[in-house]
Amino acid sequence: MGRDTAGGFTIRDQTSSAPRVLVIDDSDGIRRHLAQLLEPRGWAIDTAGDGRRGIALVEAGAAPDVILLDVMMPELDGVATLRVLRERHPEIPVIMLSVVGRASTIVETMQLGAHDYVNKPFDEEELLFSLENALRAGARRGADSGPVSEEPVWQGALAEVRVLLERVADTDVTALILGESGVGKEIVAREVHAASVRHAGPFVKVNCAALPGELLESELFGHEKGAFTGALQRKQGKFELAQGGTIFLDEIGEMSAELQAKLLHVLQDGSYTRLGGNLELRADARVVAATHRDLAALVVDGGFRQDLYFRLNVVTFRIPPLRERRAELPQLIDLFLDRSARRYRRPRPELSDRLLNLFECHPFPGNVRELENLIKRVVVFESEEQVIAALARGRGRGAGQGPAAFSKVLDEMEATAGQVPLRDVGRRAAIEAQRETISQVLEQTGWNRKEAAELLGVSYKTLLHKIMDCGLTPPGA
Repeated sequence: MGRDTAGGFTIRDQTSSAPRVLVIDDSDGIRRHLAQLLEPRGWAIDTAGDGRRGIALVEAGAAPDVILLDVMMPELDGVATLRVLRERHPEIPVIMLSVVGRASTIVETMQLGAHDYVNKPFDEEELLFSLENALRAGARRGADSGPVSEEPVWQGALAEVRVLLERVADTDVTALILGESGVGKEIVAREVHAASVRHAGPFVKVNCAALPGELLESELFGHEKGAFTGALQRKQGKFELAQGGTIFLDEIGEMSAELQAKLLHVLQDGSYTRLGGNLELRADARVVAATHRDLAALVVDGGFRQDLYFRLNVVTFRIPPLRERRAELPQLIDLFLDRSARRYRRPRPELSDRLLNLFECHPFPGNVRELENLIKRVVVFESEEQVIAALARGRGRGAGQGPAAFSKVLDEMEATAGQVPLRDVGRRAAIEAQRETISQVLEQTGWNRKEAAELLGVSYKTLLHKIMDCGLTPPGA
């Protein structure tokens, strides 16, 4: 491992063939301890003392095989850092580390795509097992990362979207895509680009909800060397990278008021400057924006600039939720069955009438994304019984929704966090979060504990202990 500088930033010899882990933690002691633990076991270690440096290290081309990421860090914390990493480098597995595991934080990081969550002080065997599992998961993800068609089914309500799309295909006007989470806004944005006169140019996506203020400004417009702490070299922004093509501003409703003003200037004048620079650059990219929020209501409430709203709202695509597009279910199900069978190298199953009837009645709060995830579960486990059981009990997993009992526990602990010792709050929160996750996986596997341990990324012995700690028992026991 290279020398750990005062800034907590080290890079190993890039020619090494050893599996490589990046440790992002503001504690010098933790970084040293992990290096002493992992290097003798054949791992190469890079370290960064904060989220910004960790992101910079990955952006510099030093992409690791696995990332160990501390939750509690100054400035850019672990959750915000995870958002950036998952947006830019979804192929790299991330394991979260934390002294106190709050249930809400655990749930949030797992929903964002963290591979695992390990509490400090960590059990060395458990951490090593999680790292090895993450390494295998990363290898599988790399092997399966080939292009998979995401062509939407252009019928029913989406047929109207397609007609409008074709009408504006040869124009360069800004477009706004509205719809709930999971309806397929990005797919429509890519189709707008593919059907346009700019189709040969780049399609560049920016998630405006994934980055805080200064980082999002740098991401959009770039920065000059020395523009802020950690700006070690000039960086091109997404507008510059999207020259001649389309820039897709996802979750535009989350953008700060300051950045809204700067974006308005770009749309009005077609020019901008890098952060910390004076050179005026021309913006030659079509802007397509999307949000799940009601921008008109945000304008009334003062949360979004009216002039920017009018600039973006030249052409609007409204994508209805899946519950209003039930005629599309048969074709969507066929599409996802074919896609999942191909991606996971499983036989394409024929769904039973019972499951199809449940799909017909299910409200799909997670929309098309939820339907695809349910189909994936059927294909991967080569069984539809767990999905049928979940839907029959009204527990189909929508976007970010959990059982009412678990939500009640979270609310209770938030309300009493100042009245009981923090350690006790953290311990109970972690147990409740683990109980929910383990219960769901055991249900999916029909209480096959060996298979559940593999899916959870823990050893069989560890899972048995956690089942006992959480008080879980098989159905009918």
